[in-house]
Amino acid sequence: MSLPTDADAVRTAVGAVSDPELRRPIGELDMVRDISVDGGVAHVAIALTIVGCPAADRIASDVRAAAASVPGITDVALDVGVMTPAERHALTERLRGGRAREMPFGPGTLTRVIAVTSGKGGVGKSTVTANLAAALAERGLAVGLVDADVHGFSIPGQLGLVAADGRVPQPTRVDDLMLPPVAHGVKVISIGMFLRGRDGDSPVGAVAWRGPMLHRTVLQFLTDVYFGDLDVLLLDMPPGTGDVAISVGQLLPNAEVLVVTTPQTAASDVAVRSGLVARQTGQRVIGVIENMSALTLPDGTTLDLFGAGGGAAVAAALSQPDAEVPLLGSVPLSPTLRADADAGIPAVLAHPGDPAAEVIARIAAELARTPRGLSGRSLPFRPR
Repeated sequence: MSLPTDADAVRTAVGAVSDPELRRPIGELDMVRDISVDGGVAHVAIALTIVGCPAADRIASDVRAAAASVPGITDVALDVGVMTPAERHALTERLRGGRAREMPFGPGTLTRVIAVTSGKGGVGKSTVTANLAAALAERGLAVGLVDADVHGFSIPGQLGLVAADGRVPQPTRVDDLMLPPVAHGVKVISIGMFLRGRDGDSPVGAVAWRGPMLHRTVLQFLTDVYFGDLDVLLLDMPPGTGDVAISVGQLLPNAEVLVVTTPQTAASDVAVRSGLVARQTGQRVIGVIENMSALTLPDGTTLDLFGAGGGAAVAAALSQPDAEVPLLGSVPLSPTLRADADAGIPAVLAHPGDPAAEVIARIAAELARTPRGLSGRSLPFRPR
């Protein structure tokens, strides 16, 4: 039996470095090439997925640090190359597990799929969704977030993915797979990552698409984006019961639904309809979140700016004799929640002691209590 050499130790250390986009060790991804050690100098060669890989600097830095951590290594000479087309094809096949190109989140998936919806716009649905995603990721869950609000996308900004010049990072393309950007531990995809002005730099201001284009966009997000093995996939739905809601109902009849409303009747009455439409497609409404509820003033009094009781009314209207829909929480009006959303840092991370952040964190903890798995699912077997 041959004894391990310094090069073996370096290979082990380098191979354990994680690709920040794929979230898997580069050794497992066959990105490590020749490694040798000469007089304390580790000569390390790696191959990135594509030319101009956005994670190139991060990977190079982590590889240098990993090689330098091996006892006896005094310097690291790093050679960074790029995979051949055949190697990239083999990588995408490995990531797919040898399966054909398909949408992996339909019936039978072990990933919890939760669509966050509302009856009307302006109720803070996207802010709630972004904070729920960050809170779930902070609890150690693998979380993906699809910004399905194609016409009114705001998730990239709320998660800090918009640069000062208005640019949003695009997913990295590896053949026909897209690797989504990661923000606060959440893998994110949004139409805002693909829209540019005619000069190629400035973002466009609006999306003017109808049903077929909207359906295709949602399908591509769910099929072509490589999220990896997720515990939870959240969808920030557009308000109302239009094309996207119908498409998601067709594509993800297994999805669970959270309904967001404000306390006022004008919002809660419409919110009930979004839950009813979701139920018609086979989806299950698992709870209601009341946003913009009473604000506690410095003197201890409360201000019901948008009234009271809307969340409880929606939960009661959507409940059935055999399936109660709970009011999961009432998120109070919060200048901090709004300011952190504008700054691109979820309040559950930036100001966890804020009353609104505390409620959202409790809701995330409640959602996390239901683990992924086969429990409660019908198995595809029939008795003879």
